[in-house]
Amino acid sequence: MANNELNQAQYELVEHELKRWRGYNRQWSERLPEIGQTPKEAIWKKNKATLWYYPSPNKRFSVPLYLIYSLVNQPSILDLGPNMSMIEAFGKEGYDVYLIDFGIPGYEDKDMTLDDYFSQYIEPASERVLAHSNAKEITVIGFCLGGTLATMFAAITKVPIKNLVLLATPVDFSQTPVFDEWAKAIKDGSFNMEEIIDAMGLIPAQVIKAGMRLITSPLYFSPQATLLQKSYDDSHVERWRRINMWAEGHIPLPGATLKQLLNDLGKENKLIRNKQMINNKGASLKNIKANLLTVATAYDRLVPAEQIKPIMNHISSKDKTYLEVQGGHASLALTGTIPDYLSKWLAKRSK
Repeated sequence: MANNELNQAQYELVEHELKRWRGYNRQWSERLPEIGQTPKEAIWKKNKATLWYYPSPNKRFSVPLYLIYSLVNQPSILDLGPNMSMIEAFGKEGYDVYLIDFGIPGYEDKDMTLDDYFSQYIEPASERVLAHSNAKEITVIGFCLGGTLATMFAAITKVPIKNLVLLATPVDFSQTPVFDEWAKAIKDGSFNMEEIIDAMGLIPAQVIKAGMRLITSPLYFSPQATLLQKSYDDSHVERWRRINMWAEGHIPLPGATLKQLLNDLGKENKLIRNKQMINNKGASLKNIKANLLTVATAYDRLVPAEQIKPIMNHISSKDKTYLEVQGGHASLALTGTIPDYLSKWLAKRSK
């Protein structure tokens, strides 16, 4: 009897491990999953950029959401799939959602600056949001570097912004917890990257990816280990594959934009010092009067709280909230639901 029980346990263990490895091998044996399935409509285009409109299936709020994502990743993480989509979740809560998708720049875009991103894409698209929605005000939500852009936008625009939500958004670059010696060398001029950037013109996606890996995970085995740990679980494998598609989906960056980011933010820290200029307009944080919610995550290696929280001391908003929550850099967009703190904060200020 004991031998029979032992044989059964061994059999089940073998079956469990076989299922684990079958799940693990799905990343190579099956075609990539379909992402971006929330119903949408392109309502404005320019160059590579598209403004997407996601109508709410049960609209409850008159203030639409205008989403601005980073320049070095595609915004697919905001709509990875059913029950894994922040955009879908916003729609279910009753918000019409608009997303400015900058597209994938080509070599012909190498001379595009931050100023161009605002004058050609972010500002015109926001005006289209107002016209399309017939709203009097909008909510701007920025993610990571997209949040930095959203902050600058709120500081220079005449478009009426009721709420500004910044998720994992760096604004103060005086402290660089990771690779601080490199940051110091850039600031004091002993390490000048401009000649390299000019030679490249357009910074390739693989270079962007390598830079992100250096900061977040120098030994890039952890995602594979995470998959293998639970690859016997089909739902875990499916979730991992979608997230991995986004994580591997870096896009090129115009060299002129990178130089401006390195000099204005990395070297001179102009934004927090209220010295940032965009298209000859002063992007002073004092100009921001919208209701503000800014959120940091406790385990974020890419954008730590020290780079996020200082905005609270510089803006003119009377209604401003800073939160630090559990999670990593991308975790805010991965739950398939709107976090309770964000849901309550936004609903109260969107009617």
